[in-house]
Amino acid sequence: MELSKVRTMEQIIASFKDGQTIAIGGQTNHYMPERLIDCVLESGAKHLTVYSIDSSDPGMGISRIIEAGRVDKMITTHVGTNPRTNARIQDGSLKAELIPMGTFIERIRCGGMGLGGVLTKTGLGTVVEEGKQVIEVNGQQYLLETALHADVALTRCRKADPLGNLAYRGSSGHASHPVIATCADLSIVECDHFCDLGEIGPDEVKVPGMFVDMILV
Repeated sequence: MELSKVRTMEQIIASFKDGQTIAIGGQTNHYMPERLIDCVLESGAKHLTVYSIDSSDPGMGISRIIEAGRVDKMITTHVGTNPRTNARIQDGSLKAELIPMGTFIERIRCGGMGLGGVLTKTGLGTVVEEGKQVIEVNGQQYLLETALHADVALTRCRKADPLGNLAYRGSSGHASHPVIATCADLSIVECDHFCDLGEIGPDEVKVPGMFVDMILV
């Protein structure tokens, strides 16, 4: 039985379909899964919803998918570094839900762990509260921020083994990739270094292979 989760670009490209929700790891232009973003573009998939910390800078990272007109909606924390994303929001071709970064990560985490959402005070009394349920617990009010679950997660790691155990290095690697790798029905990871089984020590593993479906080496 073939245990390795390594797949070709062609196999990964075939995974993308119109209308999918795709969660993408990385922040600004740091440590983006650029080869997996190439696969999305090559697939021709459109009418996508994207979850990401931001939309990168023009011509880079997630912005490449947006500029190609493939994304209908984003849930993100800011778009301030990308005037092309802002232009699409202003002309109505891209819908954007902006949420605080901590809330974004916790909603993603809930999506991966099978939880319905998280209660937070962040955003109470601001535009973030609009359209959301306010719940009182022990006399305190909280916003209910519902879980974010995706069809596909695209992330990047420093090391991966054939079973999909993942290890990371540095703040860019740890920032969002480990959480996003767990939040989707199909988790695809781009790795910098492919290891033999057993080469990654147990203490190094940040995402167990049970969460990972495909590896691009």
